[in-house]
Amino acid sequence: MNFKIGKVECGKDKIVILAEAGVNHNGSLDLAEKLIKEAAKAGAQIIKFQTYKAEDLVVKNSQRFWKWEGEVKKKGTQYDSYKKLDSFNKNEYEILAKLCKKYDIEFMSTPFSEEAAEMLYSIGVNAFKIASCDITNYPLLKKVASFDKPILLSTGASTFLEIKNAINVLTDKNKNLPICIMQCTLCYPTKYLDVNLNVFEELKKQFPNYLLGFSDHSLGWHMPLAAMGFGARIIEKHYTIDKTLPLSADHWLSIDINELKTLCRYADDISKGLGSSENKKLECENITHRNARRSIVVAKKIKKEEMFNRDNLKCKRPGVGISPTEYESIIGKKANKDLEIDDILTLDDIS
Repeated sequence: MNFKIGKVECGKDKIVILAEAGVNHNGSLDLAEKLIKEAAKAGAQIIKFQTYKAEDLVVKNSQRFWKWEGEVKKKGTQYDSYKKLDSFNKNEYEILAKLCKKYDIEFMSTPFSEEAAEMLYSIGVNAFKIASCDITNYPLLKKVASFDKPILLSTGASTFLEIKNAINVLTDKNKNLPICIMQCTLCYPTKYLDVNLNVFEELKKQFPNYLLGFSDHSLGWHMPLAAMGFGARIIEKHYTIDKTLPLSADHWLSIDINELKTLCRYADDISKGLGSSENKKLECENITHRNARRSIVVAKKIKKEEMFNRDNLKCKRPGVGISPTEYESIIGKKANKDLEIDDILTLDDIS
């Protein structure tokens, strides 16, 4: 499947790192610019924010589902937490998009409402992310699908049936809509026991025509590396400038700049190592192939008309003569001439 987000090519031969800044900008454009600049410098191809208004996201008495000592209102609600960080409007997102162009990194933001999706589309985003919590939010799915842009679909806390149903909704009007299914565990942070990388094998079977990705909430950068080996080609990872910053509960569980650099470096190395699914001799293997494989050689002096047998033939390097695969077919045939020990047998030597 052709999957392109702006200038970023995504596919089976390339691993793309998406730095999830979310609301780790703390409502500051200056901090947002630092996040963009450092993510680009680290090697991430995409940086993603989150677009919501608290009143569109949660009812005011909605209970928090996380524990974080840094909450301003210790006994507050989801609404209280989200309201602290929903100050960005269209103007700010337009600025973020321009900053991303300045630093040559692709801009994205997750919409948490139809209005947010409309706004992001109006400023020219090249792809949309559907958060795990919205995989059953069909009105939002239909709205996002209407833009005919590539979609990253997170699947935390979802069943295969829910994933299938969401894809059916998204592709109702366009069967060829590019979708990347993002394996995800909806725990913050995710314990390694709950990362569940083996689900990739079933995702490949049930959704063979879709790109796979990994939206990771575990601590550190090594689970994404493992996910790459399972087939994840877009890696989303929460990212911050400083894990000790206040306001956002995501700072402390995010990777920092140095960790992002490490992740990007390894992803680049692994991308280079993916190669081809075709198993064949590579150009770099020619000299080894020639000199490390074996040929059928003379083990004892052989007189003309003498019969080849298991005592007077061996298989030795280099592999420039007759392959050992022909060994059995030569046994019992006669020599055309006298042969010395270590002579590499050729077809002209055999009558």
